[in-house]
Amino acid sequence: MLNRDEILNAQDIKREVVAVPEWGGEVCVQGMSGAQRDEFEQTWAQKADGIVPNIRATFAAWSICDDDGKRLFTTADIEALGKKSANALDRIFAVAQRLSGLSDTDTEELVKSSADGQSEDSISD
Repeated sequence: MLNRDEILNAQDIKREVVAVPEWGGEVCVQGMSGAQRDEFEQTWAQKADGIVPNIRATFAAWSICDDDGKRLFTTADIEALGKKSANALDRIFAVAQRLSGLSDTDTEELVKSSADGQSEDSISD
C-alpha cells in the first residue's frame, strides 16, 4: 500500500508534447490537477447561459506550459488564443481533455447542468 508521502510526492500530472504545424512548432500540454479541474468546472457551471466562450482557447490557456509545468498563458490571454487556428486549438483541446480525464460525456454534462439552471448549486468565491 502507498503511504501518505508516496502519494503526495507522486508526479501524476501528465505532460505531452503536441505538434502544432500551424504555429510552426510544438507545445507542451499538461493535464489539470484536481483543484484546477474543480475550478474550471465551477467557472463553467457559473455561466448563466451554459455557454463557455472560447472553450478550446480556455483549455489551451489552462494546459499549455513550459518545461517546468508553469502555464504560459493566463485567462487574460483566452480571447487572443481564441483567434488562433481552430485546427491547432482542436488538437490541443483533445490532448488537454484526455490528460485531464475530462471525457466528452463530462463536457456534455457540464453544458447540460449549466443550461438546466443548476449553476446556483455551484461553489463560488
